[in-house]
Amino acid sequence: MLALWWKLFLGFFIANILGYGGGPSTIPLMQAQIVHHYGWMSNAQFANLLAIANALPGPIATKIATALGYQVGGVVGIVVAIIATVVPSALLLIVLLRVLNRFRDSRVVKGMTRLIQPAITILMLLMTWELFHSSTSQLGIFQSLILAVIAFLLIEWRKVHPAFVIIGAFVYGGLLVPHIPAF
Repeated sequence: MLALWWKLFLGFFIANILGYGGGPSTIPLMQAQIVHHYGWMSNAQFANLLAIANALPGPIATKIATALGYQVGGVVGIVVAIIATVVPSALLLIVLLRVLNRFRDSRVVKGMTRLIQPAITILMLLMTWELFHSSTSQLGIFQSLILAVIAFLLIEWRKVHPAFVIIGAFVYGGLLVPHIPAF
């Protein structure tokens, strides 16, 4: 069990220590650790966890750590995953803020902070593609595209809170999808 807790710690530590920019940048890294490296969940299971975590208040990384920590290692798994998620980032934040404030006018620091954004964008796009591919294999391309467009329109144009869109998708998935054939 100790080896399992160590893997749990490493999985969340690596994802969160490399996740520059917070939740959105750590999600693809968590997915890589949880789904691809350790195989604790499938892409579909991770997508469900991500949807539930987005619907609940609070930081997404700690919610994912809590859910997966419990699934993999019980109550001790929760503690290990939360420590791996929060403590290294908090310590690194304190150190980096002091360094960045000291050298905030440096061209090197400005360049580093600008150039990390495209890398984070690619990570998010890759994760989105994997989750969309998983969705199309389960629902079909037609339903997946329609749901994606509706979610986009509700969130971006109608300014509906993402939690309500996720709840709507859960209701749709639970009540209607079982009766609609995939095509």
